Amino acid sequence: MSRLELRIPPDVVWVAVAGLMWLVSTRTPHLGIPYLLRIGAAVALTIAGVAVMTSARVLLAAANTTWHPTTPEQTTSLVTAGVFAVSRNPLYLGMLLVMFGLGVTLSSPAALLTSGLFVAYLDRFQIAPEERALTEKLGQQYADYRARVRRWI
Repeated sequence: MSRLELRIPPDVVWVAVAGLMWLVSTRTPHLGIPYLLRIGAAVALTIAGVAVMTSARVLLAAANTTWHPTTPEQTTSLVTAGVFAVSRNPLYLGMLLVMFGLGVTLSSPAALLTSGLFVAYLDRFQIAPEERALTEKLGQQYADYRARVRRWI
C-alpha cells in the first residue's frame, strides 16, 4: 500500500488539477471556438457533472452508507441502482465532467489533457484502494458488480 492511498481527498485533487488546468491554459495555445458555443458546451458539461454527483450522493444517503472517500471500509451496503448502474464511481465521473466543462471554457486542448492527471491519480491512489476495501468487505457481491459495471463509464 502506498502512503498516498486514500490520503488526499478527491475534492482536493480535483481543485488542484483544475488550478493546474487554468495555469496550463495561460501558457498554451487556445482554440478559436466561438464564445457562445464554448460556454454552452461548458454549462452543459458542468450541469451533467453536478447532476451525476448529486444523484450519487442522494443514492448513497438513501442506502445509509458512507460516501466519504477516505474510509471505504465503513461501507455498509453496495449501491447498484441509478448512476451506479452505469459507473462504479459516479462521484468521480461527475467531477471529471465538471473539469471538462472548465477545459472547454478555457478553450485549451492542453488544459483538457491535463484533466487526465485527475483520472490517473484517482485510478491509482483512490479507486484501487477503494476497490480492495470493498472486495474485502462485500466479497462476491462486489466482484459481481465489478464484472457488470465499468469503473468510469
